[in-house]
Amino acid sequence: MQLKLVVEYEGTAYRGWQVQPGGPTIQALLETALATALREPVRVRGAGRTDAGVHAAGQVCAVRVARVPADLGKLRKSLNALTPDDVSVREVAVVDDAFDPRRHARSRVYEYRIWNAPARSPFWRRWAWHHPQPLDRAAMATAATALAGEHDFTAFRAADAAPVRSTVRRVFESALREDGALLVYRIEATAFLKHMVRNVVGTLAEIGRGERPPDDVPRLLAARDRRLAGATAPAHGLTLVGVRY
Repeated sequence: MQLKLVVEYEGTAYRGWQVQPGGPTIQALLETALATALREPVRVRGAGRTDAGVHAAGQVCAVRVARVPADLGKLRKSLNALTPDDVSVREVAVVDDAFDPRRHARSRVYEYRIWNAPARSPFWRRWAWHHPQPLDRAAMATAATALAGEHDFTAFRAADAAPVRSTVRRVFESALREDGALLVYRIEATAFLKHMVRNVVGTLAEIGRGERPPDDVPRLLAARDRRLAGATAPAHGLTLVGVRY
């Protein structure tokens, strides 16, 4: 049998989702907590690998267990007692053994926040990129809409990304909204390439600063050349909002 977990975390103190040497990771933390609570070694598989410093409000993961606890509510409380305050297990449920949190996902939703004001915000410093220079928000919003649909996103892929079967992704939503000084870019797609959202945001910021025209996105998509797109935006502005099945 398998357990499905929905997890929230602030990624500031972590080297990302995936287990790796050199610092704490979300995957390693959950595996330790689950092994302690269930009294058996486990391997946690996530729906996506968030980078170092990236947050999640709805990461989904699954773990195979030898025996399902009778009280899942008690297990959730135990896991939250075994994890630090910057990680929270929001839900625990029993799922079919065939469930794959990554392959069965229909789409993933990310949001990137920019604090666009001359002075930094103590409240948003860990969750938003402080961009003191004024941004043309209308131009950024116009450019964002051009990403909707099915495209080859090679231009927005990390330069050091490992080879993948395809760089084509279908984007269901790509939109920018304003809340005072806070700009929120929201994107939903079937899947994402490494650093794809952060590279898109870096490009939108250049459009907002007037360094490239709002209609430059179609040209970048067609060129499929990472060197032509904008710089990578900081990790701490990015949040995995949720995974849809």
